[in-house]
Amino acid sequence: MQSIYEKYHLKNVINASGRMTALGVSTPKPEVVDVVSYGLNQYFEIKDLVNKTGEYIAKLLGVENAVVVSCASAGIAQSVAAVIVKDDSDLLLNLHSSDKVVPREIIVPKGHNVNFGAPVDTMISLGGGKVIEAGFANECSAAQVEAKITPQTAAILYIKSHHTVQKSMLTVTDAAAVAKKHNLPLIVDAAAEEELTAYYNMGADLVIYSGAKAIEGPTSGLVIGKKQYVEWVKQQSSGIGRAMKVGKEGILGLTLAIELYLTAKKETGQEMVEKMTPFINDLNAIPGISARVVWDAAGRDIARTEISFDEKAIGKNTFEIMKLLKQGDTAIYFREYKANEGKVEADVRSVSAPQLDVISSSIRKLVTGA
Repeated sequence: MQSIYEKYHLKNVINASGRMTALGVSTPKPEVVDVVSYGLNQYFEIKDLVNKTGEYIAKLLGVENAVVVSCASAGIAQSVAAVIVKDDSDLLLNLHSSDKVVPREIIVPKGHNVNFGAPVDTMISLGGGKVIEAGFANECSAAQVEAKITPQTAAILYIKSHHTVQKSMLTVTDAAAVAKKHNLPLIVDAAAEEELTAYYNMGADLVIYSGAKAIEGPTSGLVIGKKQYVEWVKQQSSGIGRAMKVGKEGILGLTLAIELYLTAKKETGQEMVEKMTPFINDLNAIPGISARVVWDAAGRDIARTEISFDEKAIGKNTFEIMKLLKQGDTAIYFREYKANEGKVEADVRSVSAPQLDVISSSIRKLVTGA
């Protein structure tokens, strides 16, 4: 039987970049695939499905309320719209065209206003908000966030991500204290984070996760938080949320994926180190290459292999090497955030031992011709 790769002339991919949207994020467990298939072939009252699965997830996590959305980016846009619209039925239907004067400013630490594949600013604008940056690119304190609060402030948004500036930044707890002091909601985007209740327990009113990253569900997102705020997010299904609706199969798939995630034994950083040690040894035997263990910049228990290229000795720069590795019969992808420094990282969570051998062999061939 002809494979999907053959039918559509698609490349095989070795994903050493991590759970990235550009490569399809993750591969759900068979039980999740089964419930997605079941959901596709059934009918439901969708509002009932949204409400009942939300209640179920909220109970699992010990939070006030929850709702499944189409992805984390949609979660940001709909959460912003929720805190602006609230219970205003006219504004719900005319969010971008209404001339009503309501608070629309969303305060974001400047170092959090990043491009994660699309700009944070764009998601806020989709939600009818206006970005107000606090602090500087390399520094933001609680006092600097507080200084930006005006009567036009609708919420504070905190982005918990490796994409953001990590040093000299206020914590989620700091942001929650400022929000509470001024009776403002705090929204936390924690798309790729592994801890599903930490930021809620720190005082966030809405917390957004990708369903397909750490949780390994289908393409989807999760918004948890205070009951009223999540209800306002749900209302957006009659507003901007209509353009980013999640299917019945995604709702059921993510609900089960969360349940499995809470009981599954998670691979530890140390186990990742053990898995990648032979790979690192192979790489260090290649002339012009050095490899070592590094840990996740955002503080998660994730170990990766940092590969450094001696560009002068190799005769190619790191960007050229990455481009060539993607052009083979099997495309190999790394985390390239430091490629300008001659370094990339390999995330081994979605890579098998035989695939690690393919990666090291491919690099050896490119570098030495052997």
